[in-house]
Amino acid sequence: MPTDGTIFGMPPERGRWVLVILGMIINLCLGSIYSWSVFVGPLTEYFTGTLGQAVTANDVLMPFSVFLAFFAIAMPLTGKYIESLGPRNVTIIGGVLTGLGWLLASTVTSVQMLYLVYGVIGGVGVGIAYGVPVAVAARWFPDRRGLAVGLTLLGFGFSAFLTANIAGYMIALYGVMDTFRIFGIAFVVLIILLALPMRFPASGWKPSGWIPPVPKPGEEVCECDRGAMLRTPTFYGLWACFFIGCLAGLMAISIAKPVGTEVGVEAGLATMLVGFFAIFNGGGRPLFGSLTDRITPRNTALVSFVLIAFASAALWLVPGIPVYIVAFAILWGCLGGWLAIAPTATGSYFGTCDYPRCYGLVFLAYGAGAIAGPQLAGLIKTTTGNYMGVFPYVLALSLIGLVIGWVLMKPPGTKRA
Repeated sequence: MPTDGTIFGMPPERGRWVLVILGMIINLCLGSIYSWSVFVGPLTEYFTGTLGQAVTANDVLMPFSVFLAFFAIAMPLTGKYIESLGPRNVTIIGGVLTGLGWLLASTVTSVQMLYLVYGVIGGVGVGIAYGVPVAVAARWFPDRRGLAVGLTLLGFGFSAFLTANIAGYMIALYGVMDTFRIFGIAFVVLIILLALPMRFPASGWKPSGWIPPVPKPGEEVCECDRGAMLRTPTFYGLWACFFIGCLAGLMAISIAKPVGTEVGVEAGLATMLVGFFAIFNGGGRPLFGSLTDRITPRNTALVSFVLIAFASAALWLVPGIPVYIVAFAILWGCLGGWLAIAPTATGSYFGTCDYPRCYGLVFLAYGAGAIAGPQLAGLIKTTTGNYMGVFPYVLALSLIGLVIGWVLMKPPGTKRA
């Protein structure tokens, strides 16, 4: 890397945007988990038809939940190593494990093996690598943190738009197991190459001409102190709101295709709509990230819960193809939004000096949502025969989120409502 203070031969104020683009592409690879609903049918067919094994809806959704759970668990455990090993090395380690998880998935002979090699190894790999572009963006953009973090994460949300369609084409052409193998090799190569330029700015760096805003009395961040974060009501409010936002969004992602077929969407079109919804998941990140810069993380969270409540009520009360498309676009968009709101709020409320470890704890809410969301959806499908019963629960949770966000999601030290 250059030692003259430039990034790719440009002043840092310009060159830092290239790091955002690299982080976006890394997350495009990591976010391929969001195309899981495209794999559900072919995997069920493979295990039941080719291998003669009986599998349920919960069985085939479980790798998705295991992957996301270990993704979330690895985040806080990895945070301190981003500082000691550096962004480049941590990203490479995570990228290799991610690709290995996909590669080993191509060799499994039971759905339980898939939980281990894809869910655990792949999930840990994504958890290791995911936090790096977020931390890099947060450090390089103290002036536009929400937008930069949101753009970096756009790749993760937008991933399903590309990978769902690529996976569907490749599964039809080569079969589901060869598709796992090809994806694994591609991810290892791409992530290693993209990781090489990743680095943090020098300590104390700030953009030329930018003057940090003076915080209002009582709104100072507890910089560099994860312990102080855990002693604030703000952390628990943010965690609970993040959990509810992820629960709703991850349920929508895991069941997008089957719900579409339930309301009458043709199977091929339902697959295409997974990619369409991914546009909203990706676009929700810079959109909601920018909103946090403008109207505060708390108010942005409230907007998200209002949208989730509207989408859930519509699906519950007036199900149909148009409502399905609009509601799922909103739910995917709000999940993307929460993956920008939460990291931006963490930096805004608790500082960036110890950011990887602080956000790692906040991100456990995502893992809890990853476990609860798809499994709740699978349980309702098994007990009722359809997925539509999920949405009254999501509506109730979104209303709870509104109350929690209003009362607790404020800068530490401010008077609670």
